[in-house]
Amino acid sequence: MKATPVIAVFDVGKTNKKLFLFDEHYKIVFERSARFTETVDEDGDPCENLESLRLSVFDSLREVFRNPAFEVKSINFATYGASFVYIDENGNPLAPLYNYLKEYPENLKEQFYNTYGGMAAFSNRTASPVLGSLNSGMQLYRIKYEKPELFKQIRYALHLPQYLSYLISGEAYSDLTSIGCHTNLWDFTKNDYHDWVRKEGIIDKLAPIVPSDSVIPAAFPGNNYAVGAGFHDSSAALVPYLVNFHEPFVLLSTGTWCISLNPFNAIPLSTEELENDCLCYLQYEGKPVKASRLFAGYEHEQQVKRIAAHFGTDIIAYRSVAYDPKIVEDLQQSDKAAPFRAEETKGLKESPFAQRDLNDYPSDVVAYHRLILDLVNQQYISTRRVLDGTAVKRIFVDGGFSKNVIFMNLLAAVFPDLEVFAAYMAQATAVGAALAIHHSWNTKALPNDIIELKYYAGGKVLS
Repeated sequence: MKATPVIAVFDVGKTNKKLFLFDEHYKIVFERSARFTETVDEDGDPCENLESLRLSVFDSLREVFRNPAFEVKSINFATYGASFVYIDENGNPLAPLYNYLKEYPENLKEQFYNTYGGMAAFSNRTASPVLGSLNSGMQLYRIKYEKPELFKQIRYALHLPQYLSYLISGEAYSDLTSIGCHTNLWDFTKNDYHDWVRKEGIIDKLAPIVPSDSVIPAAFPGNNYAVGAGFHDSSAALVPYLVNFHEPFVLLSTGTWCISLNPFNAIPLSTEELENDCLCYLQYEGKPVKASRLFAGYEHEQQVKRIAAHFGTDIIAYRSVAYDPKIVEDLQQSDKAAPFRAEETKGLKESPFAQRDLNDYPSDVVAYHRLILDLVNQQYISTRRVLDGTAVKRIFVDGGFSKNVIFMNLLAAVFPDLEVFAAYMAQATAVGAALAIHHSWNTKALPNDIIELKYYAGGKVLS
């Protein structure tokens, strides 16, 4: 039997680490997942188990290469961002993979922004809100001043996707989708590294930049295959939509964070937008993508636990609650303080639902509708920030909330002038990383049928 030509993509999230094999039609023909227990850094803060991740990549590839049913033509990687692996001259990690939520020292933050023009001006140039360790460039700045001996030993600081690529190719590179992800490293006004990167000697720790669709010969034993440079996951998830749709759109990528991505918005970020969690990414073609973030998935998870505990129910029940427009209407009439169509520009840091008294609701289903209503009100504000001033007519929603019929109906209701679609695509992030290096392994035409859409209009689903 002839082996099926495939591309292998590692999709590494904070919780789940997955390997997918896609055939030439971008159908999944093999899948393997793993979860690792976190370890801690020298301060006792939780962080990724880098050694377990490294071994898992090698073990997964050995398993695939031993399988005669597949012929691996290319490999690529998509991982969460804002995370560096620091390697020495021999490619060995020198430090833990520090968590991007690790608390950042106030004195260093003040020193940095006072030196480089103040928070507002600096954030505007780098399209990066002030986010502490989540600005990954600040992690290198911290090491330089807190751990100078470690800083001297670093040959390269590789963002996580590029480190995984390095494991297989043996070549160290940087990629724009990782550099352009609220890192504080990139100056969007001159399309180059910010001046501080050179003044502080950080530039010497960063590997050469290659285009995101680049491939490198493999050093890891196996077939004769190519290796991609790796992708930041949010940018990877956008690729299938850019390939399939050419009219202006916004992609609302939902998960722990709900990120509204507008690749058709080149308007510079305002100070107000930066203060309200707007930023710019760089897409795989190097163009800026205006984005706004909302911690809605996390908030949903926490508040569902609260509802379930209060009403004595199972959190699993809230994965498939039916949309009831009568409940929404009653909630709107009884709660004038929280209008359905929120125009105000505040309140994005925490959902109003966290302050609501669950005794005010006659059932868990009513309380759950109230939660989603609050989240959609916030989502309206967040998404509106990247929509204004553009010709966008469509919103595509992918990820967890695309399967939530209450969320989708309410989102369509607050955007009556736009076409709102739930987008279903198996593993959009992994598919995006595969599509980006299509030319390296696949002789067939780019697919135009990999995204399934469901249209929502005015709060009703049209089949």
